[in-house]
Amino acid sequence: MKKYIVIIAAIILTVQVKAQQLQTSSMYELQGIYNNPSTAGTQATNMVGVSYRTQWSGISGSPKTATVFGSFGLPEHNIGLGGYIYRDETGPTSRTGVALQFAKHIPTGNGGIFSLGIEARGLQFAIDRAKLSSTLGADPALGTSSNKFKFDAGFGVSYNGKKLQLGAAASQLVQSKLGFYTGNLGTGESARLYRHYYFHGAYKWDIDGSTTLTPSVLFTYLPNAPLEIQGGVRVEHNELFWWGLGYRAHQSFILSAGLNINKKLTIGYAFDIYNTPNNVFDGGNNAHELLLRFNFSKQGKTKD
Repeated sequence: MKKYIVIIAAIILTVQVKAQQLQTSSMYELQGIYNNPSTAGTQATNMVGVSYRTQWSGISGSPKTATVFGSFGLPEHNIGLGGYIYRDETGPTSRTGVALQFAKHIPTGNGGIFSLGIEARGLQFAIDRAKLSSTLGADPALGTSSNKFKFDAGFGVSYNGKKLQLGAAASQLVQSKLGFYTGNLGTGESARLYRHYYFHGAYKWDIDGSTTLTPSVLFTYLPNAPLEIQGGVRVEHNELFWWGLGYRAHQSFILSAGLNINKKLTIGYAFDIYNTPNNVFDGGNNAHELLLRFNFSKQGKTKD
């Protein structure tokens, strides 16, 4: 029964209503380009990485997301390049996509960087109709095709300093139609890639010369959907290891920890404890996320 609940929920959330369609991360602040293309190349070092996230681990068919990402700065040209490839699966639905990003950096008088960024996105959305036909039959929500490939775009702005980061971005600007539905609903109700608006900020405090405290917050907004708020704080010691606490409003608490090896390799793990729509007492419904990131070729430092 739980499997069918997840399958039906996946179709409703992804195809019919304006719920969040883009994947999320409990360690988003370590993957800035995830939500804002203007942050490409603004880190202190160039980096590449991979992450893997599984949600509602106690339920069959729960969401699983794998991502490969990278961010590179060219200070001599004041530009940044970034992008990521991802595979996201939820029950009978899956999304395989790529985002390529370009950012123009504008140095500010205080040593920070004001940045403008754009991204081009490609997405293949697929439905495994074999998993659904026995339950839903010829439901028009399944359509006549199992795969749809769509292009879209995004834009972002940000300020990036040694201590302060602020940014805003919009993704899926084109709002491409998926075209799975073959029923008689109006075009305003057809499935499409809805715009996502992001607002984020972080501030890095140097506590005692060896310990830093970095609170951060991320707002995600979709028209006609509840505002999503995720915030937390990360404590780092001697640039060697870190731990963090976070909260995703009306959904989960987040525990995270990580290790920096020779200031090159970052290993991070996050554990989400859900309290809604299902909690840990309803069947072990948590989220696990693993991050590996390799930092190399230092760039020019910013300062506030």
